[in-house]
Amino acid sequence: MRGDAIIVEQHHRRAGQGVTDHILPKLRKTSTRYTLSVAGESGSGKSEIAQALAEELGKAGITCTIVQQDDYFVYPPRSNDQTRRQDIGWVGPQEVHLDVLDANLQAFHNGATSLVKPLVLYGQDQITEETLDIAGSRVLIAEGTYTTLLKNVNTRTFIDRNYINTRTHREKRARHESELDPFIDQVLAIEHGIISAHKARADLVIAADYTVRVPA
Repeated sequence: MRGDAIIVEQHHRRAGQGVTDHILPKLRKTSTRYTLSVAGESGSGKSEIAQALAEELGKAGITCTIVQQDDYFVYPPRSNDQTRRQDIGWVGPQEVHLDVLDANLQAFHNGATSLVKPLVLYGQDQITEETLDIAGSRVLIAEGTYTTLLKNVNTRTFIDRNYINTRTHREKRARHESELDPFIDQVLAIEHGIISAHKARADLVIAADYTVRVPA
């Protein structure tokens, strides 16, 4: 999403290293392309951990491309906020074109050298599109709240921090004042009920202290 600021801190790098430690042996056994998802609640550090993961894999000579679920929303951010306020039932996976994101992941697996994808222009509250050059990418990372639901993913990573834990991060990141008003707390509570159930689908779980484990 153009206009979004990502600040990678040491704890994000610790998580990125932890995920790398788990998947690098798999990547070294084959030359095929690989996809990962990084999911979790709002403010849990998805974008930062995805970036840290890409950097860690890059150190091992594995080139990554990151796609953000935020670009695949049906409506751009402020319009989506208005839609939620008119109908709180709009909150959920239906807000996102997950089918389009899944199709991009499948195209990557099929050997595509470029991807045409949506692109949100945050400041303009618009959605356009862009073409990503993925010819040299070995790994495609999809990050976003509902990315655990994607079908064309090899490893699903889930950040186990809820919206109460993440408020400090959301305040630091705040893209718009509306993100921190009482209505958004309602939205986050609904999202929590949905997203927390996705943990059971994860292949790797990032704990609140940013350590990484394989769920029992």
